[in-house]
Amino acid sequence: MIDLSSALHLAASEATLAVGALVLLMVGAFASDKSTRLVSLLSVLLLIAGAVIAITGPWGQAFNGAYVADPLAIYGKSVIYLSAAVAIILGDGWMRRTRIAKTEYPILIVLAAVGMGMMASSGDLISMYVGIELHSLALYVLAAFHRDDAKASEAGLKYFVLGALSSGLLLYGASLIYGFAGSMRFQDIAAFAVDNPGPGLIFGLVFLICGLAFKVSAAPFHMWTPDVYEGAPTPVVALFATAPKMAAMVLIARALEGGFGEAHAQWSQVLVAISLVSFAVGAFGGLAQKDIQRLLAYSSIANIGYALLGLAAGTSAGLQAMLIFMTLYVIDQIGFFAILLSLSRSGRPIRRIQDLAGLKKDRPLTAVALTILSLSVLGMPPMSGFWAKYYVFGAAANAGLWIVAAIGLVASVVAAFYYLRIIKLMWFDAPADEIATDKAPAEAQWIGWAAAAFSFPLVLGALAWLEPVTKAAAAGFGNG
Repeated sequence: MIDLSSALHLAASEATLAVGALVLLMVGAFASDKSTRLVSLLSVLLLIAGAVIAITGPWGQAFNGAYVADPLAIYGKSVIYLSAAVAIILGDGWMRRTRIAKTEYPILIVLAAVGMGMMASSGDLISMYVGIELHSLALYVLAAFHRDDAKASEAGLKYFVLGALSSGLLLYGASLIYGFAGSMRFQDIAAFAVDNPGPGLIFGLVFLICGLAFKVSAAPFHMWTPDVYEGAPTPVVALFATAPKMAAMVLIARALEGGFGEAHAQWSQVLVAISLVSFAVGAFGGLAQKDIQRLLAYSSIANIGYALLGLAAGTSAGLQAMLIFMTLYVIDQIGFFAILLSLSRSGRPIRRIQDLAGLKKDRPLTAVALTILSLSVLGMPPMSGFWAKYYVFGAAANAGLWIVAAIGLVASVVAAFYYLRIIKLMWFDAPADEIATDKAPAEAQWIGWAAAAFSFPLVLGALAWLEPVTKAAAAGFGNG
């Protein structure tokens, strides 16, 4: 009992979210959809509490090493839970305006956050798979949440079918690794791999990486991303683009560097190949897009390539660069989707890139915010996106991957075209009609403006705090 109580103490953040989600589920069942706003508010507070518990909680291992609470997991969870809370805030108003508000929306996000927290703290193959499936099942439902919309239903179905395929790849790789290493724990696998770096273990590792690459929508495992981003409700896509990406990147770092650190020469080649393909698909695929959310899907594919490049370096500086990149990327994406949720004409959301023409006329502050975020995502100095890529490219170059870093820089120049096109439309093109944009929802507008303000100029001061925190998280990896 003492061991169980100490284990639950270590996993207090996930336990709190799980119990809280069940309580909120009962509240929603008995109070019906009249309690939607209350459940959303309590869900936000619950996620903030989960982040605080994770940050202030003890370090260590629980459940025979299946659960790890170390600085890397704690940092990842704080970003995951807070970004999930923002997704609930953005979704609550949007769901009520579109008259599809249900208490299940915030509860599903909380349950997904439990799985994402498990992913960040995974210490073996079983807890890794449980975390992935727990968060994926909730995301499948969220993708098809607008059930009267054919595109949303299609998005949910595609995500589910392709997600099952990726789970099969991941399980096959995990079974091979267990069969050769004789253990599920990353620590034991690492110890075995030192003396037995055979082809069977590497073969299983490749399948494992393929399954994990799907979760972060890295090419060539990106086929679900554009359709799901286009069809799913916009606040749900805002969630997809932030918290799950952070959780999956932390999990990839934990699985590769924690379980296969000695096989870095093998798995770094796979990550470099995935990064290069992601650069190409994201940069060139986005050029032909007309829908803003599909454009952001291709942008996410390219950006995940940059994050994986940091991990491919295989150094503590590379891990730190990945954490900085993902944190700044999450903030930019939250801002982008918040502004997208704040824009509509005659009650219809603005979804086509061409519809942004002339935005400066009636929404000048929003046009400024979207300009800052666009410049940030393309990596224009001194925006936050520039610093994110600066750390990643620097870590890659120091690890001898300077050619790959140079290719990534070229891909950034190509991708700059579609962000500059957005800026041109807003500031220099005349609107297609004279219909003014609707009054912006307060929560979406303020979140978008806040994210833009962080991207520039607040990031210049925030880096002085972010750099040492991420350095400590990377250095403390495995010290749970």
